[in-house]
Amino acid sequence: MSNSGNGNSIMNPNAREAMNKFKMEAANEVGVNLKKGYNGDLTSRQAGSVGGQMVKNSCPVRTKVFTRNDRNAHNHQAQIRYNTYLST
Repeated sequence: MSNSGNGNSIMNPNAREAMNKFKMEAANEVGVNLKKGYNGDLTSRQAGSVGGQMVKNSCPVRTKVFTRNDRNAHNHQAQIRYNTYLST
């Protein structure tokens, strides 16, 4: 069984339009000026910030903070932070 695609291709035209809209919204949120079509003039930092914003919006992080006694210092407390990534 061979797979001719790389696994990242979008087959449904409606899904492609939705992803392009999502990408444009993410670019606006981080202040990157995207245009329809080729965007090869973007820096790596700009392109990465758009992709990072897309991931941030699609996989929200939930944080929980606990306070416990510090094991190394007498009568001190330490805060422990747990980050959980929720995928939909």
